[in-house]
Order: sequence, then structure tokens, then C-alpha cells
Amino acid sequence: MSKWQFSFHARWASRDAAARADPHALLAAQDDPSSQILPLWRGKPHLCGDQLGWISADHAMLAHARRPWLYLGQHDGRSCFAADISSWEPDALDRAALAMFIDRSEQCFPGTGPGCRFTDLRLAMTQLASAEAALAGTARALFNWHRTHQFCAACGQRSEIALAGWERHCPACGAKHFPRTDPVVIMLVLHGNHVLLGRSQGWPEKMYSALAGFIEPGETMEAAVAREVMEETGIPIGKVHYIASQPWPFPNSLMLGTWARAQSTVITRDDELEDARWFSREEILRAWHGAHPDLLPAREGAIAHYMIGQWLAGRLGSA
Repeated sequence: MSKWQFSFHARWASRDAAARADPHALLAAQDDPSSQILPLWRGKPHLCGDQLGWISADHAMLAHARRPWLYLGQHDGRSCFAADISSWEPDALDRAALAMFIDRSEQCFPGTGPGCRFTDLRLAMTQLASAEAALAGTARALFNWHRTHQFCAACGQRSEIALAGWERHCPACGAKHFPRTDPVVIMLVLHGNHVLLGRSQGWPEKMYSALAGFIEPGETMEAAVAREVMEETGIPIGKVHYIASQPWPFPNSLMLGTWARAQSTVITRDDELEDARWFSREEILRAWHGAHPDLLPAREGAIAHYMIGQWLAGRLGSA
């Protein structure tokens, strides 16, 4: 059984936000032998066995990282940092695997112990405890943001990392920029004993999931759910019910899980989806046991897996 379980409150001991503004304390913490640093290579966290592969400040891997490192806060009585070592070039790199929807290739840094490697976070989630998955996800999302927001949106000049990685400041005009999180609705559309699932272009064969889409400016969560379902499948829905949320660092989203009843079963699919189908409860159960010929089970670690599981258990659809 996976160590990872969906949690509404997946977090670590303390983000210690006040310490981000104390550069002297952070420098001391970076050199403290008890501190631990999580390396990430091109978005992949470092794992050793089924745990995060923390390293110390004197590890050779960090020669490929620039300071300041990202400060994650306190966990297990230690200061926790993350360092991006994406400049490291592994030998015999499989670039085709890196471009796949799920990258199953692993990279091992020379001199690390057995079982230590860089792994796609989508795969690592199912191995990690909730707090460790949250730490790795936060680091990945912040590094994504820094990679794509290197220039000031106000004046166009290059901005600089500030507050231990939690802001960017522009030295030219003084503007401050903060990490971006994009709200996304993900919804189970139900009709009797059936659930509506779709698949996007380029997804692995047989992979279907709950419909999802970004919330637009000036739009409520409920309005976004209704709009996305109508745009993608042409199906009107009734009242929208909230289930739970999950941060999803692929790249920087907050998934807002919902369900609603369909007012029609006629699908008029748009070009955003490759396919959309109604699946019965019995078909979903077969898929979860690996016995459905056309449907894979929802991926563990994702909120869609939790939502579908709640529906199968009879906890959704009664309102």
C-alpha cells in the first residue's frame, strides 16, 4: 500500500515565514551541520529509498546550485532548504523520456548511496509521507515560478530572488513580485450510477480523469465548473458542491475539487478533449482492480483519485 494518503492538511512542522527576512540567520542555518537541503534537478526531487534524499551543505551536488537556496522552514527540528541543481548534466541523458507526460527515467548523482536518484514527483508522491510530498511540491512550484518570472512585469528589467526564494524584487524600479498560484477547478459530473470522465490530447493510452479547467478573472469557482463542463462536453449541470483542494505543482496550480449532477447525458465534445465518456460505477471498480480493457485507474497522489474513491464509497452524490 502507498505511504501517501490524500490529506486536506498535508504540511510540515513550520514554514517559519518570519525567518525569510533575516539573511544573517538564514546564512547561519545554511552552514549549520544539522540543516538539510533537498536538491531538485529539473523539477525532480532527490529520493533515497522511499524518502526525500536530503543532503548536507558540504555535499558535492551543491556545486551546481546557486545561492540563496530556497528556505522551506522547520521540520523534524531542523532547518530545511531546497536547491536547484538543474545545471548538472548527467551522463547518457535520455532526453526523450524527459519530454514524456510521465518521465520514468531516473538520474543518479555520482557518489550518492544505493537507491538515491532524481525521480518525477508524480511517481514519487506515492512513496512519500504527506509532509515530505508537500515539501517537495512546494520546492518544485517555487522553482518553476522563478524559472518563468525572471523579469519585472512593471519595467522589464531582470529581477532578483528575495526573502529566501519567496519573492522577487526589481532593483531598477523597486517592484516586488510574489509566487503565482493558478486556481483550477476539477469536477466529478454525476448522473445516476455514472460519472463523466475525459481525456486530453497526448495523455497515455486508456487514461481518463475528471474534467478540469482554470478559473478565469472575475469568475467564481461554481461558475468556472459550469462553464468548463459546458465548453468541453456541452452538458449543463446543477448545483456545484465543494469536496477538497490540493496544491498541484505541475506547474503551479491549486486544484479545487467539486462535484455536480448533470442535467443531460448527451456529450458534445469540443477540441480540447480527445474523448469524453460516461462510465458506470461497476466499470470504475473494474478499472481500480486493473481489469477494465479501456480505462486505467486514476493516478494515486492526485485529487481525482481521492474524489473518485469518495464517489465509489457512496460519500458523494447524496446532496
